[in-house]
Parts: sequence; C-alpha cells; structure tokens
Amino acid sequence: MKKLSQIALGLALLAFYSCNNSTKVEETETQASEDNFSLVRDSTKVSFVAYKTTDKVPVGGEFTNININNFGSGETALEAMNGTEFSIPVSSLFTNDPTGTRDPKILEFFFGALENTELISGVFKVDANQQCSIDVTLNGQTETIPLEYSVVDDTKFVFDGVMELGNWDALDAVASINKACEALHTGSDGVSKTWSEVAVKAVVLLAKK
Repeated sequence: MKKLSQIALGLALLAFYSCNNSTKVEETETQASEDNFSLVRDSTKVSFVAYKTTDKVPVGGEFTNININNFGSGETALEAMNGTEFSIPVSSLFTNDPTGTRDPKILEFFFGALENTELISGVFKVDANQQCSIDVTLNGQTETIPLEYSVVDDTKFVFDGVMELGNWDALDAVASINKACEALHTGSDGVSKTWSEVAVKAVVLLAKK
C-alpha cells in the first residue's frame, strides 16, 4: 500500500512538473512571436501635397525630421505599429523651392499663425478591423485622419490620407498664407485661392527579426 502511494505521488509530481514546463515553453514561444518586426532607423518619410488656385494646382513638400517613439510588438506589422507615437519639427519643412522663399513663408504665415506649432505630433492606430488612422495634434487640437495603405514585400508600408485643416481650426492660417502668396496663388480666372485640403503620405520601412 505504501509503495502504491509513493508511485501515485511520483506520477502527480511528474504531471505537475510537465504542466509547468509546458506553460513556460508556450510563454516563451508567444513572446518570440509577438516581437517579429522592428522599425528601420531613419527610414520613415512624411510628405504632403497642398493646393493653390481654383484649378487646384499641387504644391508638394516633405518634413526631413521625424521622431518615432513607442514602436511596439506584435505578430503582424500593423500590430507592431499600433500605438506608435511621432513628432515632426515644423522647422524641418522642405518644398524644394529653387527661389528659397516658399519655406520661410509657410513657416511664418501658416505655422506662425497657429498655436503651439513647434511640433506636429500624433499617434498611429489600428482598429479591430485592421483600419488605420492617425490622431494628429496641431494648433492645440487633436483630430483623426483615416488612412489607406498599400504593402510592398511585406515590410514597406505606404499610408495615404487627407487632412482637412478646418478640423483643426486652421482656416485663419490658410487665409494668412493665401494673403502672403496672393499673386502666386492667383489662377487664370483672377482668383487667389489656397485650399484647406492637404494630402498626406507616410512611407514606413520595417525589418523582420
């Protein structure tokens, strides 16, 4: 009887050890699978297209400095990017204007007409349906921009969205830059116009671990 008890105890200990050991392995495998992507350093590009004249002539530009924080982990690239925070110094604006006059005007008459404009900041979000968006803080307000995206080779993501500046109470800044560039923003109809709609684009490059 004593021998049977010892055998039963040994089997119980073995089962307990096996159960605990299995749990540890599973946790290790889960941790490894949730950390499959990393952000390629200094690879993120942010650009925009604004519009002038009633013919909606595009004027492109970019920001050459983007600070990324809180890049996460996940089984997919979108899960890893969810919750990523960014900040963009507006001083890094670059529109490739050969005259060298456009960028200073935008900084003075557009961004200078807004509140707290040293940085444009935001958070990248992915919902349960894999729909992407960014919460952007500008002019002291935070609003959401829905994003469409395409993927190249599983690791390069291109995001596109439309920013309606009126949602950030920035129409006075639009009027300010239009007045400063009145002649340049006048089309063949004799009307000077700067659109409040701005197309935004971000290119993000990831690396698989």
